[in-house]
Amino acid sequence: MTYDIVIVGGGIVGLATAHRLLEARPGVKLRVLERESEVGTGQSSHNSGVLHAGLYYPPGSRKAVWCRQGKEAYERFAAEHGVPVERTGKLVVAVEPREIPRLRGLVDRARTNGVEIYELDAAGLKEHEPNVAGIAGAWTPETAVTDFGAACHALARAITDAGGEVSTGVEVLTVTEGQHRAQITTTDGDIEASVVIACAGLSADRVAAAAGTPTRERIMPFRGSWLVLKPEKGDLVKGNIYPVPLPGLPFLGVHLTRRIDGEIWIGPNAVLAGARHGAGMWSMDRRDIVDVARFSGTWRLALRHTRTAVGELTRDRIMAANLREVRKYVPGITSADVRRGPWGVRAQLVDRNGDLVDDFVLRGEGRVLHVLNAPSPAATASLAIGAELRDQALARLA
Repeated sequence: MTYDIVIVGGGIVGLATAHRLLEARPGVKLRVLERESEVGTGQSSHNSGVLHAGLYYPPGSRKAVWCRQGKEAYERFAAEHGVPVERTGKLVVAVEPREIPRLRGLVDRARTNGVEIYELDAAGLKEHEPNVAGIAGAWTPETAVTDFGAACHALARAITDAGGEVSTGVEVLTVTEGQHRAQITTTDGDIEASVVIACAGLSADRVAAAAGTPTRERIMPFRGSWLVLKPEKGDLVKGNIYPVPLPGLPFLGVHLTRRIDGEIWIGPNAVLAGARHGAGMWSMDRRDIVDVARFSGTWRLALRHTRTAVGELTRDRIMAANLREVRKYVPGITSADVRRGPWGVRAQLVDRNGDLVDDFVLRGEGRVLHVLNAPSPAATASLAIGAELRDQALARLA
């Protein structure tokens, strides 16, 4: 079977890319290949469901630009396709004086990115979240919550309605670039495509290597888990409560989110996972462990962030330690008010120096394009990322 474009990965970025392509080029012969039994079962649905406004990201970066563009496009798509979105706002809270300069820097960055944001004193915090504790903060009304899993299914329906194909339970084994087409070997047989777009998430570096584009960086699987506030304590949190983020790390810290279904999730933390695609929290995959252990960037990362890693691991294993962190922001939450909740594994590209690659990374050689790094806010930015991949793919088809 021969296609114009094959997309590897049925998460939200791959599906958004397919949707953008079919919008721009109706009739293009396109197929999405997803290894799991349904679309959007990985990172796309294992998250807090926050639709980010774009306040964290360096001005001019792909994250900053595509988050703003993607959020607007996502909200339009959601309204047209019945995907729930609710603007609940976000409160970033400083609890110590040393956080104030970082908070002010965050506000300046947000305004440069075009985000509506307001600085608050301690009394101002209480107006938005009566149960929060803090000495200062920032409020943006633009942050929303949504159901990214539902968005994936809506995108899949839009793709098939436009004449595209979405195949689940199909794993890509190799991609070989030929003179006129790429040859793709899958668990469902061999196919050909004029252009391949790999949006493989946790397998991004391996798919790149299989396509003859090995990378110097590696995907590190970080597991995050959440606590869930019991329903009878739901009035303790109205919207989204976030800490002032630590410098040098792409993770936003433990936060409290009132999700689109009304549940309040607390987390996630970030600890190195034993498997990229494990069925359980403590799954171990020999290949994944060996890859991590052999990569020089792993050890440089560990040495640079030892204290942070120990703190994350402690909070992961000991609920009381997690609650101590949470109670800095909402003191009224006790151990009796929470239960252990869901977990998920997210992909993070790490270079050989042990640096966590912060921005989105797209690379393309010949007929094959790769999304190598798509951490948060990739779900928010998915339709903007998809538009960029669309343009690159169509230029190769011309």
